[in-house]
Formats: sequence, structure tokens, C-alpha cells
Amino acid sequence: MSSTRLCALDDIENTESAGMEAEIDGRPHPLILVRRGETVYAYINSCPHIGAPLDFKPGWFLTLDKSMINCANHGAHFRIEDGLCVAGPCVGKSLKPVPVIVKDGGVFLA
Repeated sequence: MSSTRLCALDDIENTESAGMEAEIDGRPHPLILVRRGETVYAYINSCPHIGAPLDFKPGWFLTLDKSMINCANHGAHFRIEDGLCVAGPCVGKSLKPVPVIVKDGGVFLA
């Protein structure tokens, strides 16, 4: 089984986020990646409220204190660990997770 390499782990600073695109199920999808130590969480970059990308500036997804993923359009806040919306117009809905693994210093689609 071969996995698609998204980036090097060091391309995302610890406690920061990054945006990129990857082919999933034969179609390109914009992604949100958030690094916490040696763990990376990944989601489709589409707000469950209106389907718009979450970032104002490319790759900028986190609240100022870096504790949540923030939707720049309507201020919704999503937990980093599971993508659940805990504040804003889509409370109770979740970002669509993308399974990734960190291996040999890289981040790969699982």
C-alpha cells in the first residue's frame, strides 16, 4: 500500500496550521492540517455551515490563542482533535476528517 505524501512534518511548525491540496477519491480537495507535536490532524477545508473555505489567508486556520480551528467567514470554532464545531452557526456539526499518518518525518494520507 502506498500513501500520498502531503508534506514534511517540519513544514508545519508545532502548534501551527497549513493548507494544501490533495487528491482524495480521484478528486482534488483543499485540506487543513494542524500540528500538535508529532501528531497532525487533517480536515477538508470546507465549513459545514456554507461550504466555504475556512481561511482568510492561505494556511491561516487557528484562533489567536491557537486552541481551535476558526472559520474566518462566520467565526465558528472547531476543536482541533475531532473537528467538532463548538461555537458559531454550525454548532454540533463537524469538519470532515482526512486520515493522515506521520512517518519518517513526513505527513501522508493514510
